[in-house]
Amino acid sequence: MLLGSQLRRLREARGITREAAGYSIRASESKISRMELGRVSFKTRDVEDLLTLYGITDEAEREQLVSLAREANVAGWWHSYSDVLPSWFPTYVGLEGAAHLIRAYEVQFVHGLLQTEDYARAVVRRGMKGASEADVERRVTLRLERQKYLVAENAPDVHIVLDEAALRRPYGSREVMRGQLQHLVEISEHPNVRLQIMPFSFGGHSGEGGSFTILSFPESDLSDVVYLEQLTSALYLDKREDVVQYELALKELQQDSPGPDESRDLLRGLLQLS
Repeated sequence: MLLGSQLRRLREARGITREAAGYSIRASESKISRMELGRVSFKTRDVEDLLTLYGITDEAEREQLVSLAREANVAGWWHSYSDVLPSWFPTYVGLEGAAHLIRAYEVQFVHGLLQTEDYARAVVRRGMKGASEADVERRVTLRLERQKYLVAENAPDVHIVLDEAALRRPYGSREVMRGQLQHLVEISEHPNVRLQIMPFSFGGHSGEGGSFTILSFPESDLSDVVYLEQLTSALYLDKREDVVQYELALKELQQDSPGPDESRDLLRGLLQLS
């Protein structure tokens, strides 16, 4: 995505159409569009030819972008789990790992980055009916690997609003749910985690459209991405007008929900009831 956005910026600065750019690398206009959106792999030769077309002659600048193309084609660690993941999800894991700010609203279950191992196992078993125990465990392992982002050296800021429904809907045994609630209390105290609970008592709110995640990246060239998971696919929205609507919805959810401290008290109250 970063390389694609930089290639788009260079093309537009020279006033070159996607059609002309595609012709220069023996490809179609749609191929250039997919490259600029970061949705296809990059051939080093194609990048070099585009840089020549865009008038980039400085060797240091060319090498930086060509090196970025080589890096873009290296499979991430999560690709080894592709056999147990839906086809659209590896893209999300890659984006999540590159984000410096992760904002989300969840209504069905606890966000994957905040799940305990036992709770994750119960969720995966429910979603992968008929899967072997080995496949279930591989999916759980992937989820736990993702959670290492939260304590990494350059950990992202994570702002999550959980609907109270996600906390009251049981996955696994009573002990599993108690463990999950306790984990939320503890992880919400991490400096890079902001957790809020949208209580039933508030009534209707701006999250009526369902769960969503907004990913923001440290590179200024990259637009925010909204991730919407569906039953058989997922949507990745990066048009500014779309992103703005989800940002407004999340801002309202954050304003209407109790703050982090009050939300922790709510979690402790649910623990006493469980």
